[in-house]
Amino acid sequence: MIPDLLAARARQSPERPALEVDGVGVLSFGEWDSRANAIAHALIDRGVPAGRPVGVVFSERDWIDVAVAWCGVMRAGCACVPLSSRLAPEQVRHALADCSVAAVVHGADVTPPEAGDWRATPAELDLSDTTPARREVRPGALAQIIYTSGTTGRAKGVGATHANLAYGTSAGPKRRKLAHSRHFLHAFPVGTNGGQMMLVNALDVSPAGLTLPRFTPGRFARLIESYAVGTIFVVPAMAIELLNARVQDRFELSGVKLVASTAASLPPAVAAGLAAAFPKATLANIYTSTEAAPAQTMMIVDPGRPASVGRPLGGSDVVIRDAGGGRVPAGEQGEVWLRSPAGPRAYIGDQRLTEAIFRGGWVRMGDIGYLDADGYLYLVDRESDVIKSGAFKVSTLAVEAALYEHPAVAEAAVVGIPHPVLGKVTAAAVVARSPVDAAGLRTFLMSRLARHELPGQLVFLPELPKNHIGKVQKHRLHELFQPPGGQPANEVTTATPDPLTDASGQ
Repeated sequence: MIPDLLAARARQSPERPALEVDGVGVLSFGEWDSRANAIAHALIDRGVPAGRPVGVVFSERDWIDVAVAWCGVMRAGCACVPLSSRLAPEQVRHALADCSVAAVVHGADVTPPEAGDWRATPAELDLSDTTPARREVRPGALAQIIYTSGTTGRAKGVGATHANLAYGTSAGPKRRKLAHSRHFLHAFPVGTNGGQMMLVNALDVSPAGLTLPRFTPGRFARLIESYAVGTIFVVPAMAIELLNARVQDRFELSGVKLVASTAASLPPAVAAGLAAAFPKATLANIYTSTEAAPAQTMMIVDPGRPASVGRPLGGSDVVIRDAGGGRVPAGEQGEVWLRSPAGPRAYIGDQRLTEAIFRGGWVRMGDIGYLDADGYLYLVDRESDVIKSGAFKVSTLAVEAALYEHPAVAEAAVVGIPHPVLGKVTAAAVVARSPVDAAGLRTFLMSRLARHELPGQLVFLPELPKNHIGKVQKHRLHELFQPPGGQPANEVTTATPDPLTDASGQ
């Protein structure tokens, strides 16, 4: 379990750096251990009952305080609810109220909403007692609640037990993972599943965790060069920004041995760009979710399978099911389900939704995909994003992947918009890195997409709407496109699909 893993690392290497925030400070394992004990005692002394959630609200500049509070809350026998100060106040208020936090520990530059019995900064707590603390820490007890990104609605709290959170970690000092460098680098926000897994990594792997207060491609690349970083963790949005900034032309990146991308589908053209930018690195595409973790698939990017997200990793399992829940054969599309031996997570306070998504150890991913004959997983689309156009089902991921192949396209997002004959057609929002017009882009796509997949409308934007972790908020794109017979809200170009061909499937 995480509290025990930290104690073991502190005994083995108390002076060894565990976590560093660029320009802010360094946290050793010994300091992490003693400060986490102090937070635990402060919570207990203030009367926070075991088993209750505790809000932890900080900025990314305060990742060290987040790490301390995260372990301290768990050592007090409570469940940590980490939240980034970059969230809107209403989002923070919703999360704290939704899980009924008992108290809130927050950064000095943060004013969280009233929640629980009290709120305080670490400086306002009595942190004098650093003796070992471990109250009611059991494998099956709730350790952490992560609020999902909420790209299509209000965020939902996903609870993880101690056993789930620490699955696959080891307190033994031999053969620790990622031993090819002294630091691994990430820029995930506080309160995300990726960010919290970086804290698990800091306790489990050989190198120290390195992060920065806010991601910019130049600063991220500068850290790779100055720290001789061997492993980097990114989401596709960060990868795209790195490539658009041409950081490989300005910084020495050859020391990177592993690039791991997670949180969203990695377009094949972006994967190819990463391979070129980091020529000595293995590129790993990881597929999981806040609900499914630690279940995952991983693909070492292979030109022979550019669109695959790989096979199950670390004891995980994957299956494709039809609408009735039955397994479908290789090559046939269906709903993706993942399973881990760690045991499933659950939605907080929503038994009905938990029963719908978490079934018999399996997690319904909400994605449509298929397995090939060798067991490699391919994603077709989010179930909610599949566009039914006439007699066809169109994958927005496939259309986006084709758009990314155009050298002038920096970013792209595809949604379905109403059509009076076909039901829906595709519409694309594009961020261009160099001059391109809609006619030229459509001509480019015609050799890569079927007619029913071609965007019926194109809009060029300075940037795509995203949430705080870099995921595109597709629900915000619909208002940009022209309704049938209406006037465009922005500069939109329209191409009318062929109803006879597209509707009939001929």
